[in-house]
This record gives sequence, structure tokens and C-alpha cells, in this order.
Amino acid sequence: MSRVYLRFYEELNDFLPIERRKVEFEHTLNRRTSIKDLIESVGIPHTEVEIILANGRSVDFDYIVQENDRISVYPMFECFDIAPLLRLRPKPLRDPRFILDTNLGRLARYLRLLGFDCLYRNDYEDGDVAEIAGQQHRIVLTRDRFLLRRKIITHGYFVRSVHPREQVKEILQRLDLYRFIALFTLCSRCNGALIKTSKDALIDRLEPLTKLYYDDFRICLSCDQIYWSGSHHSNSQFEQFRRF
Repeated sequence: MSRVYLRFYEELNDFLPIERRKVEFEHTLNRRTSIKDLIESVGIPHTEVEIILANGRSVDFDYIVQENDRISVYPMFECFDIAPLLRLRPKPLRDPRFILDTNLGRLARYLRLLGFDCLYRNDYEDGDVAEIAGQQHRIVLTRDRFLLRRKIITHGYFVRSVHPREQVKEILQRLDLYRFIALFTLCSRCNGALIKTSKDALIDRLEPLTKLYYDDFRICLSCDQIYWSGSHHSNSQFEQFRRF
């Protein structure tokens, strides 16, 4: 057996028991192991990690842990310049396209209405999510930390909150996505593109009160769903997300 000393920073502490948070702690190894396996063995998905320092030196996930190593692990740094350090994936989270697991349907709808490309189906298996994320280079959003341990997933985030509106604020803030917001450009139902259309083009499909009170309409190019000002969610409800 050998001993190593671990210290996790910022949001990574969410995955640790209270006595191990924000302090250096000793960990015993029973076999030869990579630093990736070590990190996940204490409960932290590799997708949450951006920088690893072993004895002050930047290392990648394949580094084999040595006796008495002092290891510091840092989360994703979306707002800081860390170019001099070794990144653990080819590029940062600057292409905000997502795939969500089956427990985050309402979050998917909210993010779509804010203009974010989100794949979601309530019959996705974990393997489906992982495979699509790997093939399409999508960011996995989930509340299942074991899903994020799959090697094929390079970008992912464990959603802390259980409340959909709070989840939206959490994602926008943690991944620094405010400048990407484009209200009502994607369909909340199918993720298709919305385009503006005239009332006359839809007149036969509108309810009497909708015809009377609304003039601005959009339609989904994929599923033909109609949206109008005041439908589903108002602009004012989503403007609040810009302030966080």
C-alpha cells in the first residue's frame, strides 16, 4: 500500500464528504492506478476536472500516481486564462451544444427557449447519451455522476440543483453562457429552428382569442409548432436569467 495526498478546489468539493472539503487529505492506494481512476474513486467525475497538478507539475489523466504524491485538482476554468497549463481535453466548453439525460426534461425546454441546442428524449439510456455526446461533441448535463465517468464523455457537468429554474441559472453562471442567449430561436418541444411568420399564413390554425390579441408569430421548421408573444413563457420571465 502507498499513500498520496489530495486537495480538491472550488465546486469539486460538492462531491466530497464534509470532512474532506477544502482541505488536504490522505488517501491509501492498494494498486497501481492512473490519476483519472484515483479521482473518480473518491467520487468526482472526470468531466468536472480541468487541471491536475502532481507535486506542482501539470499532468494528464494517464499519469500514474506515485508514493507520497501531493495532488491538487481544479474544476473547469471558463473565465480564466490557463493556457500555460496542460488542459485535459482538446478544447474548452465554448461550443454550447448539450445532451441531457432523462431526468432533466424541464431544464431542456428552458434552455431551448433561451436559444441553446439541446438534445433530449425521455427514453434515452445512459449508453445513448454517452455515445451521442462522443459522436457529436456535445456537453452532457446530468444529475447522475456515474454517467459522467464514462470515458467517451469529454465534456459534461453534474447539475447540482433539483429545481429547473435554479438549474438554468446554475448552467448559465457555471459555464459562462450569458452572451450566447438568443431568446425564442429554438423550439422548446423538438429543438428545431424557429422562424418569424405572418398571422395571415397561420390564420386557419389560430384560436379566436389568439387571432384577436396577438400579431407576432414564429413557427418551428421541424415540427410545425406555433409560438406567439405571450405563449408558453413571456420575455420578461426569461430576462431574469440575464441578471445572474
